[in-house]
Amino acid sequence: MGAFSRLGNDLYSGRRSIDFVGRRWVWYAVSALIMALASFGLLRDGLNMGIEFTGGAEYRVTVPAEKATQETADELRSAVASTGIDSASDSQVTTSGDEAILVQTQPVNDDESAELVSTILEVTGATEADISQTEIGPSWGKEVAERSLLGLAVFLVLVTLFIWAYFREWKMSVAALVALAHDVLITIGIYALSGFEVSPATVTGVLTILGFSLYDTVVVFDKVRENTHQLKKSRLSYAEAANLAVNQTLVRSINTSIVALIPVAAILYVGVVQLGSGSLKDLALALFVGMAVGAYSSIFIATPLLVQLKSGEKDLDHDERRAAARRREAGADLYSSVRGADSSATPPPDPRQVRADGTVATKPKTAPPRQAEAVNKGRVVPKPHGPVKPSPSAGRVQPTRQPRSKRGKK
Repeated sequence: MGAFSRLGNDLYSGRRSIDFVGRRWVWYAVSALIMALASFGLLRDGLNMGIEFTGGAEYRVTVPAEKATQETADELRSAVASTGIDSASDSQVTTSGDEAILVQTQPVNDDESAELVSTILEVTGATEADISQTEIGPSWGKEVAERSLLGLAVFLVLVTLFIWAYFREWKMSVAALVALAHDVLITIGIYALSGFEVSPATVTGVLTILGFSLYDTVVVFDKVRENTHQLKKSRLSYAEAANLAVNQTLVRSINTSIVALIPVAAILYVGVVQLGSGSLKDLALALFVGMAVGAYSSIFIATPLLVQLKSGEKDLDHDERRAAARRREAGADLYSSVRGADSSATPPPDPRQVRADGTVATKPKTAPPRQAEAVNKGRVVPKPHGPVKPSPSAGRVQPTRQPRSKRGKK
């Protein structure tokens, strides 16, 4: 931790620096590759929408702990699919903790529901008192989806207005929204690849990670504004000051992300391994992926994109040229001092002055001749510019000044 703290101090003071802004095309390429993989998974597999959005029936059967296993769930899935009911041909059967199994199907009628209940009881050996049925209509699921999209749209609008009002810079809003879209696309794509079911908890997780990503981005942008406030008085260009801001907040972003990801990872492990199903794992997966991607986008995407959007401004172009000129002047002064030190160094001795024993014959140093001094004055007499000539005014009567009381009297 001591080395990590020293690294943070060096990054904050500028003694060490990572070129995030200058290598932005590398980060863009990495993000493009990740988004391409996420989009491929999203287009190939699609989202596994839960019955809360599509409507359907859910059967929860309580079984002993030795039967609440994945083997029983797989056997029950095969038995439900073999009933010949179209709505149950692609059912979702998962364990729920150590004492229950969930069976989710598309909407079924009463006869089909009775047949499914009979099959579930036959496979699991449970009684009718151990099974509960929940039906969700498609209209309610559609309403949940519409409200989720409305909440996302309101969130994005409020984010845009907040960033514009706080920073008074619309380009910062654009960069932050691009980073948010980057986080959402990657999170949804990885969610599709995992095959997890999309539930209302998933929507809650996505909205939460948008807030986390925005928080980290605003912190970095605030440091960018602080570093570029007095840009004309510094030797840095806008890109250099922004890159310094990312380096100064890098350790903080890493620490914040690690502290947030550790408990979320624990929740994800419990939801997947221990419980096996439920909204807990859906929420944890969205939070874990979103927080990790949000920390990445605030460092590698948002600030480099902001610098690229502002690169065409005339004032910043002038500041860039001025900073480059100052760096050239500083380099010229450095080299001139080096040359001055070299020129003042002792020159090598003349070979003609080297004696046979290897010593150098030098002339004895004598003091320069002293100039004549003025008597009783302590000063050096200046050299005369020429012979002293008599003044033309010599012999003239010089006027005298008399007091006013004697003027005009003889």
